[in-house]
Amino acid sequence: MKINPYKALLLSVLSIGGLGLFSACSTVGYYAQSIHGHLSLMGQRKPIKNLLNNKNLEESRRTQLKNAIAIRQYASERLFLPDNDSYSSYVKLEKPFVVWNVVAAPELSLEPHEWCFPVVGCVSYRGYYSEEKAKKYAAGLKKHPLDIYVGGSPAYSTLGWFDDPILSSMMNRGDILLAELIFHELAHQVLYFKNDAEFNEAFADSVGEFGVYQWLADTQPEALPRYKNWLNRKDQFLHLLHSTSDQLRAVYSSNLSDADKRSRKHEIIQSIHDKYSALKTKWSGFTGFDKWFETPINNARLAAIAVYRDRVPDFKRWIDACNGDLKHYYASMKKLKNMQKDERHQRLSKTAECDS
Repeated sequence: MKINPYKALLLSVLSIGGLGLFSACSTVGYYAQSIHGHLSLMGQRKPIKNLLNNKNLEESRRTQLKNAIAIRQYASERLFLPDNDSYSSYVKLEKPFVVWNVVAAPELSLEPHEWCFPVVGCVSYRGYYSEEKAKKYAAGLKKHPLDIYVGGSPAYSTLGWFDDPILSSMMNRGDILLAELIFHELAHQVLYFKNDAEFNEAFADSVGEFGVYQWLADTQPEALPRYKNWLNRKDQFLHLLHSTSDQLRAVYSSNLSDADKRSRKHEIIQSIHDKYSALKTKWSGFTGFDKWFETPINNARLAAIAVYRDRVPDFKRWIDACNGDLKHYYASMKKLKNMQKDERHQRLSKTAECDS
């Protein structure tokens, strides 16, 4: 897969996976690590069809790759996602994630800091191919009164500018979540609005979840109850985080002193653990979200979740209004393109009307 260097340079300012490079505060070092990391990844791609012809391929990996090909085919044939060479190749990573994203938010606010780049616009994270470099940058931000979060990402989208590969980091959680991730990333190629990460990510999440529901209904109906149960538990977990964020916003906008706000912030965040324990009791001890609590909770972590999830219920209403017809759903969403961000969000939250 030969890479056009001019295309590579353009991608360096386009990709949403932390690859935006040119801004007033960008450094040569950040530019270099982004270009080097991305081109290195692209250079490691191997066509999945070729790998499947290798008799020495481990059977477990062979099964995973065959399933990935089937998922990719379903995406185009049944979900009307782009039919291109994205996710037809594979890269084995020697690390758990492909990039690490730095998220920052003020000490007494849930509005994430944004980094702005040409073409792609403003996004609420800054990404690194090295966990060490991400943490080093985050350490520098701590000189300011900010809450910082550094989190690994198993994938990113180049919005169709490159043929994105399936990564070993994407396969670690099983076929169902692999399918959800592939559908999510391909959805970014369908629709991407500059300066509106909250819209873009929630739209992609809605496609990912609805796509998996349809895929299981068509191919593995026996697995559908398990996925429904997973979605129900995830919704309850996210509702916990959303209600916590609402409590914090009320405190931050109040007339309390900053000292009292910090005290209430600590109490509210600490209460999440007890509330989560109560949820697990309802779930008969299900521990699927335990790992999330291994990293300290702060404004940046909650803001990062909100960007992806707060608008998902609105998108699901629009899918329902389209009776699950994704072609019409995509067309309806694309009609919001020329609106200003606030206007677009207001329209999304009102009565859903499907483009027919």
